Amino acid sequence: MLKWVQSGLSVVAGTAEPEYGPDAIHPVTKSIAPSVQPWRPTTVEDFAWKQPDYTNVETQTFYFTCLNTGDTGFAQVIHSNVMGVHTTAQFTFRLFNSETKKTIWTLTKLNDFKVDGSNFYAEDLLIEFSKDGKLVHLKSNVNPDSIIDFEMTRLTEGVIFGKDGTTLYGDDVENPWGSMRHVFWPRCSVKGTISTLVDAEVADTPRIIPIEGFTMFVMALQGMKPHHAAKSWNFLNFQSENYSAVQMEFTTPRSYATTKVNIGIVCLKDKVIIGSIDNTVVHENSKIDEIGWPVPQSIVFNFDGNSGAEQTSNIIVKGDLTTLVERVDVMAEIPQFVKNIVSNVAGTKPFIYQYCNTFAISVDDLTSEKGIAFNEATFISE
Repeated sequence: MLKWVQSGLSVVAGTAEPEYGPDAIHPVTKSIAPSVQPWRPTTVEDFAWKQPDYTNVETQTFYFTCLNTGDTGFAQVIHSNVMGVHTTAQFTFRLFNSETKKTIWTLTKLNDFKVDGSNFYAEDLLIEFSKDGKLVHLKSNVNPDSIIDFEMTRLTEGVIFGKDGTTLYGDDVENPWGSMRHVFWPRCSVKGTISTLVDAEVADTPRIIPIEGFTMFVMALQGMKPHHAAKSWNFLNFQSENYSAVQMEFTTPRSYATTKVNIGIVCLKDKVIIGSIDNTVVHENSKIDEIGWPVPQSIVFNFDGNSGAEQTSNIIVKGDLTTLVERVDVMAEIPQFVKNIVSNVAGTKPFIYQYCNTFAISVDDLTSEKGIAFNEATFISE
């Protein structure tokens, strides 16, 4: 989920913060009463671009999964603002095939971009919601290696946790100095095409990849420097024939009392059966790699079905992390002397480990179904 990677040095660099303590973090999960359903259905207005006038990164990301072909990946627009002065936009795309292990990755700067409510427009790119809020059209012709034309239809209700899906940072909740926000469409159908020159059989003649399957759509806002907001992340997008499971967890740095914030969603066909806030992620058989991070060899995502007014099923999604799509060095393009400053002063060493593997979902140990999981384990600072 941390696609602020491409948003520029000014968003990444900085010094470590003082230890403000637990009173300076207000998780969305803590604002929800134990006896109340922790989520509500979304409206199309919930996906409107916020465009705050301070340092922030906003994203709209579509994670697609084709169970028949093994094609999976994401298409994403990044809209970032540095110190309320400089605004940029980019389109990122990844395609990975779980059978061939081949991948396509593109990152393209966008020109003449603008937002209109929930919609986004740029030269040769558009994201448009239907008026009824059930369909999104994504079309991008900004890069010949990743020409996209997707139509996505929401199959379940959208999900937003708490009042507005937002975790606030600062000692005054009415005047926070940072924020984190997420809004979801956890299970959608997707149909469309990808046109690419990568591995084309004939030069300058693109190959066409049909896409038909499921999509998870998430809109996120990170309203502060990323290494101040979190020291690590775990993310899951699991899609199978009948189930969708999404889980997002971040852990704050010591500045905010190493606080975990975890939200999870499970859908069965056309219904959301769990929207939970008391979930856990377990890294298993972790090994220290050459970077120095404890990288898991397998992972377990537990969804607590006891959140809210009614008790529902407890669900587990787990699997071995045998296929690493990419280990992303966030600061790879930053000059080494700057990287040293950022690492030594801020204690920051951000790497994103992206995986795509076959996982299994189990419901109360009674039902089990295999599907494709795209998950990320992100380490930023100690």
